[in-house]
Amino acid sequence: MQASVGSHCVDCARQARPSATFKAKAWNARQITLVTYALIALNVAVMLWMGIDDPASIGLRNSISGVQFDLGLARGLLADGEWYRLVSAGFLHFGIVHFAFNMLLLFQLGQLLEPAIGRVRFGLLYGAALLGGSAGAVLLEPRGLHGGASGAVFGLMAAAAVGLRYRGINPFSTSIGPLLLINLLLTFSIPGISIGGHLGGVVAGGAVSLVVMAPPWKFPKWAPYVAPVAVALISIGVAVTVSRM
Repeated sequence: MQASVGSHCVDCARQARPSATFKAKAWNARQITLVTYALIALNVAVMLWMGIDDPASIGLRNSISGVQFDLGLARGLLADGEWYRLVSAGFLHFGIVHFAFNMLLLFQLGQLLEPAIGRVRFGLLYGAALLGGSAGAVLLEPRGLHGGASGAVFGLMAAAAVGLRYRGINPFSTSIGPLLLINLLLTFSIPGISIGGHLGGVVAGGAVSLVVMAPPWKFPKWAPYVAPVAVALISIGVAVTVSRM
């Protein structure tokens, strides 16, 4: 078998070719998405906690509850050593619309991605995107109180787009590309939306997905587990450094 540069044996060429079986298994697998359901349940629990603390905080008026003050992300509070806020802020929301939109996207993207990459890697991807969103908010928006799963959800959208590209599919030929583009446009168009949080989630989720969403022969077996941890640690480092400036 002659190739454009040099020559390759037929068996070698077959081994190097991406497997259609892998593609079908990765995107058509069916299993209970436990991590997705657990993340939604945790967000619901925090929302109920907010409602008990201040019923108005989960309505349309979007008042601020004590729970939001206790868990929300702010650069000044990080400077005081309250690093848990980098994670806790990703599970609280400002109003029912904010909550419902994020949970709908989390459910839909979770049904797509968790069966494709497995529960552990999906959980690591989500965590890295969440921390990336928190770091972006701290970096670009020093004032204000931040919260929401949006950064993590944006990271999942980026991961879905990368996964499609790996499989030779243009994300804009599916709903994923337009979904990501429209949400990015809304990020810059609607006042009060955390630009840093959304962009941080996209960057972190996209970076992790270059490894996590790759075909299994592209990277060592340990890489999909190390990559999200590395991105998460970098995000924490950025947030800590910026908060001390």
